[in-house]
Amino acid sequence: MRYPKFLKKGDYIAVTAPSAGIVEPKKLMEYENAIRNLKNMGFGFLETKHVRTDINGRSASAKERAKEWMQVWQDEKVGAIICAAGGDFAFEILDELDFSVLKNTEPKWVQGFSDITNLGFILTTNLEIATIYGENIKDYGMHKLPRNLTDSISLMEGLEVEQKSFGTYEPKEEERKIFESYHLTKKGSWKNLKGEEKLYFSGRCIGGCLDIIVHFFGTKYDKIKEYCNTYKEDGIVWFLDVYEMFSPQVLHYLWQMKNAGYFENCKGIIFGRPFLIREDYGMSFEMAVKEALGKLDIPIILDCDIGHIPPQMPIVNGAILEVMCEKGEGVIKTFLR
Repeated sequence: MRYPKFLKKGDYIAVTAPSAGIVEPKKLMEYENAIRNLKNMGFGFLETKHVRTDINGRSASAKERAKEWMQVWQDEKVGAIICAAGGDFAFEILDELDFSVLKNTEPKWVQGFSDITNLGFILTTNLEIATIYGENIKDYGMHKLPRNLTDSISLMEGLEVEQKSFGTYEPKEEERKIFESYHLTKKGSWKNLKGEEKLYFSGRCIGGCLDIIVHFFGTKYDKIKEYCNTYKEDGIVWFLDVYEMFSPQVLHYLWQMKNAGYFENCKGIIFGRPFLIREDYGMSFEMAVKEALGKLDIPIILDCDIGHIPPQMPIVNGAILEVMCEKGEGVIKTFLR
């Protein structure tokens, strides 16, 4: 696994927009505060041309977005890239990127989630470059940064981070005022799918937004089985975040992954809280996961602090994770080796 150089004070953090741009006034204000916060941490800052534009969900054409990505990737003063936003169209830039340059240039830390899975997941499975599934740039504009955001910076700095479950989360109907931190008003707990009292597993992780990952199956970018085989001695830990699906669709996709061999050498799976699930046929998200994967002899944890419902723990794709869940509380330790 190739890890980018650890961030140090004075390194630049670049923001680029491989999918949507930032144009709403409130989000722009939060973005400006995010820039101030990063500078106050001692980092330089660089922004590509189309971060503050958006036309039909795209910051620019696929060629322009790819060009801006390659510019910051090859900029020696840049140590990390935090993406502007998610959206729906990051996949369009994959065919425009120069993978030989990505492979043969010193890698950067890449962070983003949701649609940014198109980049993070592919960089890790295709080029064995560690990436971070974590918040996009806007949330760094909070006046008081919660620990998951500072944990992400610590991981980029090469620090050993132990992340403990929050115990509460922010309901999706909550509306934050500008610059406010998360409203963690609803009690939440991690759940062992088969009712085990305690679970512990470890392995080299891979994952992201399931809504995005499924589109790679059978394409030239589908290197999942190769990745899982390369690191079979470590074992694989999958993490999956669902944005919007109906419950039978969850069942379909997980069944497809299982029968395609994507869970070979798997030591355990962790699921975030799904953002929007339509429960067709009386089937809940938990039921769909259990019907698809319940017969696998591996531990599975639901409702982890990962993904679209805050707080979102940063997960390093490609790193070794140690995962523990007992009595509704969880711990994730990350080892960059």
